[in-house]
Amino acid sequence: MSLQLPERRDGSGKFRRRLTLLALFGISLIALTGCSSESSGEWERLAMPDPATIEGESILELWQGAWIAALITGVFVWGLIFYAVVKFRRRSDDEVPVQTRYNLPLEIFYTIFPIVMVVVFFSHTVRVQNEVLDDSPADNTIEVVGQQWTWTFNHPYDDQYVYEGGDGNTIPTLVLPVDETTRFNLHTPDVIHDFGVPGFLMKMDVMPGQDNHYQVTPKRIGSYAGKCYELCGVYHSRMLFNVEVVSRADYDAYLQGLEDAGSAAEEPILGGSYADTQIGLEPTDAEEAAE
Repeated sequence: MSLQLPERRDGSGKFRRRLTLLALFGISLIALTGCSSESSGEWERLAMPDPATIEGESILELWQGAWIAALITGVFVWGLIFYAVVKFRRRSDDEVPVQTRYNLPLEIFYTIFPIVMVVVFFSHTVRVQNEVLDDSPADNTIEVVGQQWTWTFNHPYDDQYVYEGGDGNTIPTLVLPVDETTRFNLHTPDVIHDFGVPGFLMKMDVMPGQDNHYQVTPKRIGSYAGKCYELCGVYHSRMLFNVEVVSRADYDAYLQGLEDAGSAAEEPILGGSYADTQIGLEPTDAEEAAE
């Protein structure tokens, strides 16, 4: 025999629920009003970084537009769901609502409208893709090599190439001139990597046997972080690089400094034996003995 407690009819339960919801709403408002200008900018960009390149602006617009369209669609669908729940709910007289077997105009609508949405999304995606992968002549070309597990950047200079590369203990730096379009030719001698800079909103696979490329136009001087986005091996976490966007004068001085330091070659260094010789990653005596 179960004991059933009498229901409370004083409305205190509803009052407590409403008070809790009101408190949560107030806390949310306080948290939002306390946001810094940087965090408020992240809300406007929907968690995307502030684009540091002209190409990144187009990518950000596509990202924001896709989210806005998705939210509008979601609100519309939620509205229809709540409308149906309220209007066609079971009444107190226990009468079953009228059952409709089909509605041809409605069925045509929810068949055609998703197709239209996909076509619109696809067209905007292709438009932005054509903008950011434009193959018009670039001001500079850098041969980028991703190798297990670091990066090498080859810059054309004085009828030769000057380069900077990392190793197991050193993170290389990629230097770019501001307000100039730089093309990255991507190479790798070993496995698939992925070359990208979060602040540029761009990345691309670096694939053995297939030289990919893309180009960016940095619009402001500053320091940025780059990394490999593809799990490429046991030391993948070391495949980091720094990016410095500088003036043209500073960029020329940087290239001259590489040449003076002896980091120059007639052809770009694209891996091979150089890729396999990294300070800090060579096998230990014990490992060689085990082999």
